Amino acid sequence: MTRMIFYTAATLDGFIATEDHSLDWLLSRRTEDDGPAGYNEFIAGIGAMVMGASTYRWILDHAGEDKWEYDQPCWVFTHRDDLPVAKGPDGPGDIRFTQADVREVYAEMAEASDGRDLWMVGGGDLAGQFADRGLLDELIVSIAPVTIGAGRPLLPRYLEL
Repeated sequence: MTRMIFYTAATLDGFIATEDHSLDWLLSRRTEDDGPAGYNEFIAGIGAMVMGASTYRWILDHAGEDKWEYDQPCWVFTHRDDLPVAKGPDGPGDIRFTQADVREVYAEMAEASDGRDLWMVGGGDLAGQFADRGLLDELIVSIAPVTIGAGRPLLPRYLEL
């Protein structure tokens, strides 16, 4: 059964990015891709992914527009019209820019995933939109031993409840 998983990292004080959407705090920490919440095992079960425009832009800015490492189709929620299509070693990535409702995108992702899981890559507000509609099945959050004092909360939609 296909599940939507928000697999992410947060700081001790509950942020997933700085106020300017940076993840530099995370990349300054040592990670174990084959550890208990191992990325390698996780990504092997992913059939499609989704992220917000800020997360997508950050990945391109830090990895390079020609270093896309994902084989899975990726939906990017955006109102921007200036985002490039990332390229990997075999050509352009399967990037699908959208402004559609999350229910519609979820259905498209589930169909494209061939029965594998869906990865909510980034954007706490976007994850909240999927959760609001009952489409977020699991959270896997690694807590990094760092505080940043302010930034983008893990799930900002639920701070006001």
